[in-house]
Amino acid sequence: MRRRLLWHGVLLFLLGLLVGIAVPAFRNPRMGLTAHVGTVLSGIVLWLAGAAWDELRLSARATAATFWSGLFANYVNAAALVAAAMLGTSRSTPIAGAGFAGTAVQEAMVDALLYGGAVVTFAWCGLLLWAFRGRE
Repeated sequence: MRRRLLWHGVLLFLLGLLVGIAVPAFRNPRMGLTAHVGTVLSGIVLWLAGAAWDELRLSARATAATFWSGLFANYVNAAALVAAAMLGTSRSTPIAGAGFAGTAVQEAMVDALLYGGAVVTFAWCGLLLWAFRGRE
């Protein structure tokens, strides 16, 4: 799991760099910049989780939940930001999306991705905090 988190961290980092190249092509370039930074950051966070993976103290079941929730949350968050930039949605991102609006379906899709990713991110952070509790 450690090596897979490191691999996915580098992949998300690379995808974030590619999103940065595409910023001018997005319907909302400002949101594209947000997607670029957010995806690069997601990659770094996964990479750091992978680097610290051997320090976790969890049951096998909790370890699997931590691994999968980390991957899910970071990929969904990155996809949501890229979708918001491509579609020009703004309901959930009023600052970066100012002056843009998607269709009702597009707004609902991006909202679902952003809120779903956020909920899983909070759960993932809780699992990591629990895993790093106490002394060695």
